[in-house]
Amino acid sequence: MSEKRRIFIGDIQGCREELEALLEAVSFDPTADELHPVGDLVNRGPDSLGTLRLLQSLGAGGVLGNHDLHVLAASRGRREPSPRDTFHDILEAEDRDELLKWLAARPFVRGWRDILCVHAGLDPSWPDPVERHLSDLDPFEPDERAAFATRVRYCAKDGRRPERDDPPPEAPFQPWFVFLPMRPEESRTLVFGHWASRGLVERPKLRGLDTGCVWGGALTAWIAEEDRLVSVPARRAYQAIG
Repeated sequence: MSEKRRIFIGDIQGCREELEALLEAVSFDPTADELHPVGDLVNRGPDSLGTLRLLQSLGAGGVLGNHDLHVLAASRGRREPSPRDTFHDILEAEDRDELLKWLAARPFVRGWRDILCVHAGLDPSWPDPVERHLSDLDPFEPDERAAFATRVRYCAKDGRRPERDDPPPEAPFQPWFVFLPMRPEESRTLVFGHWASRGLVERPKLRGLDTGCVWGGALTAWIAEEDRLVSVPARRAYQAIG
């Protein structure tokens, strides 16, 4: 029996129609493929509820992103939704408890022998294996490790993050993946999302898949076993940049 294809998908953010189009473009077969969103499954797009229902029905894996943590916190009254949030359909759904339980069961990092998947990035100071280092995190409880894994763009070599990412911060801060050589024991390809303004990142041992679908860009998948990228255009911009 042949090995299942692992299909990683960049930040969906509730763009269900684009997700359906991308699944068709990669000829996704739930009996022969694994589906792994790289976080930010929901929010800012037009159909967070439909997206969660679809991903759950397909047995998707994937990891948690900052927008996923946001809806989980809001579901328990620990965070107030902002005017730009579009996940109210989840909170008002009859199956909300089932869907939120499924969402909360996603890990912060997911690893295989050859691939490591995280939403935003890794702290250079974290010990290997990072799967073990992050295994005790509760998605409903604030934690600096969770914030780093789901929000980092720039950092220093000791893991410090700047106060702001825009405009790009000055030294000692650099894009977090610049410090990957500090992890000599980690030889896996690292798949991430979160950084729509940087766009597609295709470097040796690095795949960044957030191509800004919710901003009017595209939704992108990386098929690991074929080392192939597939994208579908957004139907429109659902959020204005800025």
